[in-house]
Amino acid sequence: MQDCDAVITCLPSPAACDAVVSEMLPHVGPGKIWMEMSTTDASEVKRLGALVLAAGGEAVDCPVSGGCHRADTGNISIYAGCTRATFDKVLPILTHMGRRILHVGEIGNSSTLKVMTNYLATANLITVCEALTVMKAAGMDLGMTYEAIAMSSGTSFVHETESQLILSGSRDVNFTMDLVQKDIGLFQKIADDHGVPLEISPMIIDIMSDGQKRYGVRAQSDRIIERLEEATGLSIQAPGFPQELIDDEPEERGYEVVVRR
Repeated sequence: MQDCDAVITCLPSPAACDAVVSEMLPHVGPGKIWMEMSTTDASEVKRLGALVLAAGGEAVDCPVSGGCHRADTGNISIYAGCTRATFDKVLPILTHMGRRILHVGEIGNSSTLKVMTNYLATANLITVCEALTVMKAAGMDLGMTYEAIAMSSGTSFVHETESQLILSGSRDVNFTMDLVQKDIGLFQKIADDHGVPLEISPMIIDIMSDGQKRYGVRAQSDRIIERLEEATGLSIQAPGFPQELIDDEPEERGYEVVVRR
């Protein structure tokens, strides 16, 4: 922080973020900006952001969404929680790092939204695994099944990316089960804190916990398909699918997404 105007952190846990910000704080002052791109707890990023503000700096809560393959090409989506004035300062940086940039209001809002989207992605993953397994059991060709889903109302970003890695046998989306558990656990905590009685979320947490017991705490999240393969004796694989994801969206400078009012 002492040698630059902005520091970006992207770390695996709230504890890691706390440790880094604690070391950084003595060097924070006017003109210094902390940009937090980790997926973390909203209350924790608010607390750390308040410390940065108290020291005279500025803070941005700006996690990303869209997968590692899109991060590699700068086509990732970014949520930015901060004042409008701070957002205008960091937008030129964010548009070099991501494609779609959404200002979501105050710090902490981004982290709340991000764990919600990761919950949805995990729910998609579980349902895609079940759908593919049932179709295999019913005698459907899995390559054809993939295309049928992709052209239907039942398609999703998760299907169009992670289903390919499941079917190829790669099962390596570069996102591990412990990170999934962190994110869906944070989403469940938000629901609990606001008195929302969720039904599907606890089931997903149980399914991922079972996956960790079987394959390891840091197993790739796509290996969750193997629970159903073991239960049915079926192989959920098909020829012609890639071992890794490649982003085929052209690389372009990012832009701010304007909220509908």
